[in-house]
Amino acid sequence: MLVFTSCSVIHADEYLNGITWEEPKRVTLDENGVPSDAVVLFNGKDVSAWNNAENWKIVDGAMVSGKGNIVSKESFGDCQFHIEWSAPTPVKGHGQGRGNSGVFFMNTYEIQILDSYENTTYFDGQAGAIYKQTPPQVNATVAPGEWNVYDIIWTAPRFNDDGSLKSPAYITALHNGVLILNHLELKGDTPYHRPPQYTKHAERLPFRIQDHGNPVRFRNIWVREIKDAQGEQTREPFIRNQKTGEETPVK
Repeated sequence: MLVFTSCSVIHADEYLNGITWEEPKRVTLDENGVPSDAVVLFNGKDVSAWNNAENWKIVDGAMVSGKGNIVSKESFGDCQFHIEWSAPTPVKGHGQGRGNSGVFFMNTYEIQILDSYENTTYFDGQAGAIYKQTPPQVNATVAPGEWNVYDIIWTAPRFNDDGSLKSPAYITALHNGVLILNHLELKGDTPYHRPPQYTKHAERLPFRIQDHGNPVRFRNIWVREIKDAQGEQTREPFIRNQKTGEETPVK
């Protein structure tokens, strides 16, 4: 409880949780907004972080979708993921045939990339959708040729030793700074031809970017592994009187 006079605090009872915390690591951003602790998967110069990328081209600092999917050489679990993409110009096709690609987390769970600017398709297949599971909350897609930005927080699923699901995957996504998926629970993988399901897999798996026959461009791809703040419970929680120093255990 705080006790105040008109000009100062006389004393206070302070709650302390008894945890000795590690100091949070300092992270800075470079001129492109890339955090200093990020793993850069594409910086506009080379595709060495990806398998099968020899069939994709780099044009004006952007990676252009070519023949076949590309798969990151590194694997990840819980993470913060950033990717920028641009639908092809001139515009060709319609519906799912227009600017179609996708990012697969853990090589399994797809968030859709599609030219959804004045282009109607089934809603759980438009840009920002978890494919065949849910549409985005809103459509924030910009015009073809302009750059879309996805910023995504991914929580990987966990499995029990017997292969059963311990906890599902969750995703939070912003599209051009607009929230489109809010801690959404995935129902499983994201196939076209059957209902979603979970199948036990490794704790860390690569990203996959889809080739769907459209020359979608990509740039500024990076990922940060995330984990909870680290600390050790070194004593039981207690209340400390700031005036007397007396400590009272929390019951």
